[in-house]
Amino acid sequence: MLDLTYVRGQFPAFSEPSLQGWAFFENAGGSYACQPVIDRLTRFYQQRKVQPYAPYPASEAGGAEMDEARTRLSALMNIAPDELSFGPSTTQNTYVLAQAVRQAMQPGEAIIVTNQDHEANSGPWRRLADHGIEVREWKIDPETGHLDPAALENLLDESVRLVCFPHCSNVVGEINSVAEITALAHAAGAWVCVDGVSYAPHGLPDLDVLGCDIYLFSAYKTYGPHQGIMAIRRALAELLPNQGHSFNGDTLYKKFTPAGPDHAQVAACAGMVDYIEALAAHQGVPPREVAGLMHAHEVALMQPLLDYLDAKNSVRLLGPAQAENRAPTIAVALQRPAEEVARALAQHGIMAGGGDFYAVRPLSAMGVDLDKGVLRLSFVHYTAPDEVEKLLKALDAVL
Repeated sequence: MLDLTYVRGQFPAFSEPSLQGWAFFENAGGSYACQPVIDRLTRFYQQRKVQPYAPYPASEAGGAEMDEARTRLSALMNIAPDELSFGPSTTQNTYVLAQAVRQAMQPGEAIIVTNQDHEANSGPWRRLADHGIEVREWKIDPETGHLDPAALENLLDESVRLVCFPHCSNVVGEINSVAEITALAHAAGAWVCVDGVSYAPHGLPDLDVLGCDIYLFSAYKTYGPHQGIMAIRRALAELLPNQGHSFNGDTLYKKFTPAGPDHAQVAACAGMVDYIEALAAHQGVPPREVAGLMHAHEVALMQPLLDYLDAKNSVRLLGPAQAENRAPTIAVALQRPAEEVARALAQHGIMAGGGDFYAVRPLSAMGVDLDKGVLRLSFVHYTAPDEVEKLLKALDAVL
């Protein structure tokens, strides 16, 4: 079982006086940073805030830390170091990739997007329609929010070049079968782009197992600094045209970052791996098994909350009512504005959010009133059972 005392000891927020008495249930908007990330960021700004890769000690140390972050993150995700790139945000990374894909496609060729996505992994791809690319929509079930792979098969043919979908939605929460979907797309000759922003905080994936060509997620939702991280498999990366400086086109990890990333934040991303490896050593498991420990803890905490919400006639639970195949990102539609309910929960020491969370397409498809939005309750593996109990009591009082 996950040693929660050890876990919470790695996050300074839990000993911060100004946060005492608060239970944090808005992790899907950004998680707490772990101590190794904070330490590395502070050290870089204090000791290494110079142009990296120059021939003097402070610069060499800064460059080495940036390289370390790429090397260790890529190893954890089972890809080559140069297949991993950093950028200012996942939204920006996706936009840049969309421009590269646009240049590599011909008018009349097609891409597939879903209406389950956060807008960051939908809007940039949909805009390719302005350049003669056919955009096909893989639609969710309007009642459950589920993405059915059988429905994807009906959209695939020889003209499809790219399939874009989320590992899990930031309002539906169901974990999509990436390996199965990727196999279907590859069999039809299409590339696959997966938005992992809502999944990665619950365990960094092994990309050899998933098989996708592109995987994107946000470090600031995964215990790290505000950076977007993208993995692009070599075969596709070499095929796509350069989006960076002309002289960087032969360097894969620079090819899709037209602006230089934040040096200190890139270096600090190594702290994410520090944390995962330290937790693995503490628990006596390999680092790639940490995700399983996280998921088991999250499932145990999630099911009572799902049961409570599913039984409540005054709310509509979006996504599965069973915890096993979903992330603990739980959205409910209410009879009054969700932001108003989130404000009321704050009076009970609960940090949560209300709104559309840039998930306008899935909420609209499921018939949710966008003026009211949804109340979103999201947590991760450092959440404690007593915090879920506190949330349930607060919901009783507010709902």
